[in-house]
Amino acid sequence: MTSLMIGPKLPGAAWRWLAGACGTLLVVDALALMSGGLFNLGVILPALAGSSAVWLSWRWPQVQRWLAGHPRRRLAWRAGCVALVLWALSVLAFWFVLARVAGDVATQEAPAAVVVLGSGAPNGQPSPTLRARLDLALVQAAAFPGVPVVVSGGVDFRGSLSEAQVMGDYLRAHGVSPERIVQEERSTSTDENLRFSQPLLAARGVAADAAVRVVTSDFHTVRARWIARRVGYTRVQAVGAPTPLYVRYNAWLREYFAFVSGFVLREF
Repeated sequence: MTSLMIGPKLPGAAWRWLAGACGTLLVVDALALMSGGLFNLGVILPALAGSSAVWLSWRWPQVQRWLAGHPRRRLAWRAGCVALVLWALSVLAFWFVLARVAGDVATQEAPAAVVVLGSGAPNGQPSPTLRARLDLALVQAAAFPGVPVVVSGGVDFRGSLSEAQVMGDYLRAHGVSPERIVQEERSTSTDENLRFSQPLLAARGVAADAAVRVVTSDFHTVRARWIARRVGYTRVQAVGAPTPLYVRYNAWLREYFAFVSGFVLREF
């Protein structure tokens, strides 16, 4: 039976094999990350997409017969394929731009405080992305020894410890003086990270117009800086930790949706 997929004119068997191979790859990648405690949209969505592709490969002949039974079904199928391709192209375009603009945007000005943004602490341990941020925070703390370090992150739905507690423990274990560390333990988003840190900075004598250096991931620096300016940081800097390769594209996919939701919710 002729394939009804949109794209190059490949035999139906080739489309079936391609769907199965790509789907399996996505599912294996997602399961590997989930086994390490990572559950976010950048992991869950590929798992769902991969499962759907594997199912399609498995049920390919039945799906083709069902589509062949009515012209409207074929039309809807083709429209869905076009929409999927356009969405995938928008993701690739976003990733291309992100790769070009992501990274450090700090000035040479010495900050009055350092704020470290949370990024998951499954089983009471820093996620790979968060560990990279904390290692960069250690560099910043050493470079500016007199400034307070705010670690920001609440308790996620799988944990009992706040991200801030885990982050504070990590920094203390690596030599940062406990007196310098301020833990913000209520936030659940970048917007809340930055807003809830403001009164803690004020309590440490950091003026509202003082330079503040935000430590985050390389892909997150742009959005973090935009949100910080919106909530009132007038002299915000941002430095980005490298994202481990094996979670990079999952993190970038999550950032794609975060940008979309940020514009919808007017966080920028």
